[in-house]
Amino acid sequence: MATRVPPVVPGTRKELASIEASILAERGEIPLLYQVLLNSAPVAQGWEKMLTAVRNRSSLPADLREMVIIRVAALNRAPYELQAHRPVALAAGVSEARIDALRAPLPGDAFTPLERAVLALTDAMTREVQVSDALFDPLRAHFDERALVELVATVAAYNMVSRLLEALRIGH
Repeated sequence: MATRVPPVVPGTRKELASIEASILAERGEIPLLYQVLLNSAPVAQGWEKMLTAVRNRSSLPADLREMVIIRVAALNRAPYELQAHRPVALAAGVSEARIDALRAPLPGDAFTPLERAVLALTDAMTREVQVSDALFDPLRAHFDERALVELVATVAAYNMVSRLLEALRIGH
């Protein structure tokens, strides 16, 4: 099944050269998602800056960040995102068994109490949007204000990613 919006072939629009260069500098390639985003230069540019901040400039441990991303992808039934982040998660130290557990309706006992709290936040933000104090407040014991913002931004950003991927049928 083709994407609902055709990808822009990198190098074919000179007005996109600086955005493409930025994507290449951060990612080493211009993935299909970014090729579709290049149909809107302002969105592609803003997307790259925000997702780079969330993914590459965050103080969150890489394994925790990738568990959140995999969980969001699983909850949103976004296979492209799940496949894209599986090798990143493995490189960050998340085992295949834990990746599989993240895909289950309830992640279970494969995770530490902190990881379960982070995954509960991820589930609440993804499924219900609102987050109760009872769920959020325990995270304060483990994260400072910067990390709390980065954790919530990671969940929010990857919900945005998976929803865009699915709506535009990117990677199907």
